Amino acid sequence: MLTNMMKNNPIIKIAYNSLVKLPTPINISIWWNFGSLLGLCLLIQIISGLFLSMHYCPNINYAFNSIIHICRDVNYGWLMRLIHMNGASFFFICLYIHMGRGLYYMSYKFNKVWTVGIIILFMTMATGFLGYVLPWGQMSFWGATVITNLISAIPYMGESIVLWIWGSFSVDNSTLNRFYSIHFILPFIILAMVIIHLTFLHLTGSNNPLGTNSNLYKIPFHPYFTIKDSMGFILLIFTLLMLIMFNPYVMGDPENFSPANPFVTPIHIQPEWYFLFAYAILRSIPNKLGGVIALFMSISIFLIMPMIKNNLMFSSSFYPFNQILFWSMINIFLLLTWLGAQPVESPFIMMSQIMTMLYFMYFIILPLIMYMWDSMIFKFK
Repeated sequence: MLTNMMKNNPIIKIAYNSLVKLPTPINISIWWNFGSLLGLCLLIQIISGLFLSMHYCPNINYAFNSIIHICRDVNYGWLMRLIHMNGASFFFICLYIHMGRGLYYMSYKFNKVWTVGIIILFMTMATGFLGYVLPWGQMSFWGATVITNLISAIPYMGESIVLWIWGSFSVDNSTLNRFYSIHFILPFIILAMVIIHLTFLHLTGSNNPLGTNSNLYKIPFHPYFTIKDSMGFILLIFTLLMLIMFNPYVMGDPENFSPANPFVTPIHIQPEWYFLFAYAILRSIPNKLGGVIALFMSISIFLIMPMIKNNLMFSSSFYPFNQILFWSMINIFLLLTWLGAQPVESPFIMMSQIMTMLYFMYFIILPLIMYMWDSMIFKFK
């Protein structure tokens, strides 16, 4: 009877083919777990956000106090707030690792999957930024002011766009209201994009550590990878709860414990840790428009990766110099993240400029090194 239901019901059939019967390469490693962990993070964020929205008040006079009310008066409100706050950090950790795995194992050869993935990254970053504004603390207000002001660098119409986004002559009540509305709707658009992402993935099948065609070496997703993913789920939830119970505000900024005050500017205005690498790139360029272009390019440059397709092997496992280059890129990313949190003074300015240059050079050097290695290997063949 169950088999007939699976054959006849189209929705159950889609779920069955996607989560149970799906042919999966036998040799995928633990790095492939982060895709499912991102699904879990998105689900956690949507559910915890839904409960928070029931008590949050998007008004500049009440927003900060409504957060205090959620934490102090609402049953398990503190838990929902801390899950949502730290869940965002875990989301970005999984997102960056998932993307790093895609770079290392050259998953960008799946053009559509990769492009939709980068769009999801942009949307997630937008959602993260909008969410950071909602508590209406000092860093929320000034972060919103600084980042939205960057749009004014666009020639001719920049100033008009900024005023249109604000809905006022500064970051005000109308800004908070619209940011809340967009922050609420974006995760559902991300969810739709994730379905598109998975649809394209299931058309081509998953990549594997060797980057070779694995059609002869595939096993069903269930039970082999459902067990593996379940283990990842348990570890992620355990780590998240440990962080929430022992040091919940370690990833936050102390400035955000003060209500927003337009007359007092914090000494160091900085975004959440997961945007610091892009913030360091922005600050490293003295020209405002140049900085905005570099900020946008720091993410959108990943869209050119599918164009790198003349390589003869499809995994960094076969390119020793690419492995060195990849881990150098990871170090550059971490250094940029650290530099984004430092004050704008010597030697941090020069260090940021060097790291920004090295960050963008990765995308130029990568195809050249692959071409040189291919030429060397196949010359001696």
